Amino acid sequence: MSLITTRLTKLLGIKHPIVLAPMAGAAGANLASAVSGAGGFGFIGGGRLTVEQLDTHLTAVRSTLQLPKGEQLPVGVGFITWALEKDNLGDAPDPRISAVLRHDVRAVWLAFGGDTGKYVRQVRVEAPKALVFVMVSTVEEALKATNEWKADVLVVQGEEAGGHGGGSAIPLSVILTAVLRAIPKDGPVVIAAGGIMTGPQVASALVLGASGTVVGTRFLLTPESDYAQEKKSIIARAKLGSTLKAVVFDEMNGFVWPYGCDGRAVANKIVDDAKAGLSLEERLALVAENKGGGREIVWAGAGSGLVSTITPAKDVVQELIEDATASLKVASNLLTPESHSKF
Repeated sequence: MSLITTRLTKLLGIKHPIVLAPMAGAAGANLASAVSGAGGFGFIGGGRLTVEQLDTHLTAVRSTLQLPKGEQLPVGVGFITWALEKDNLGDAPDPRISAVLRHDVRAVWLAFGGDTGKYVRQVRVEAPKALVFVMVSTVEEALKATNEWKADVLVVQGEEAGGHGGGSAIPLSVILTAVLRAIPKDGPVVIAAGGIMTGPQVASALVLGASGTVVGTRFLLTPESDYAQEKKSIIARAKLGSTLKAVVFDEMNGFVWPYGCDGRAVANKIVDDAKAGLSLEERLALVAENKGGGREIVWAGAGSGLVSTITPAKDVVQELIEDATASLKVASNLLTPESHSKF
């Protein structure tokens, strides 16, 4: 099988342009190790993990991949920037970022914040060899990450993404095209995120100009994912069109994300309650009274319904690449030499 070689695969030194999304509560040491071990690149969801928890995850990655101390870990850690900002450390380095950099991770992913540049600078000072991924959902964000923060990789997220995203996000194919037009051709590596579940979708993003794809929900449906089994089953049973991007899910968590973020999850009774005009207090009471019972928050992308099986992560990577390669070959067959016939 031919390899798909892109700027991303060259930058990271990986076989396949497949990146595991750093999903909090789902992408831990097991899943990140499995994706990286299969030739992709795994991110651990740093979310609100403590320094001690981050240490545990990264120590486990080194053990699982049997890497000696001193060799760079072929994984990254993703951080929710506003969660870092909440501690208001001023100009002091954030201890969680310092912790992962001490483990010599290959990359740090930053998303959803205001002063992202502060954390980019911390990475540059403490670990100059580490790469910085910055997630964006608008052209303005992409230009700031490119020109001001000097990101190594732009993760361009479309509205189809599961979990949290920009409240004004637009379809991936549109924002990806717009960002690629806006930034210099020799600028950051650009990868696509949002609703990607299959190989043909990977191929589509590559043809549009991305150097790789971020896959989230598809990797939730793996044995290595830390997502609750009940939630995996809900996603596996989901039909196309069964997810919704809205703030109502965060309202049930008791905290709405800042910076205009909302989230995509499987639409269920949480949505029905809101549509019925119930007050926030009434909706929260229903969730408290009826744990589960159709009011679970199950973060999932718009591609839910395309896949319904639990499959080992290494097999997911292989399937994505085989199907993407086949699609790229089909696309290349559309090109034929121009005819010079007089007619």
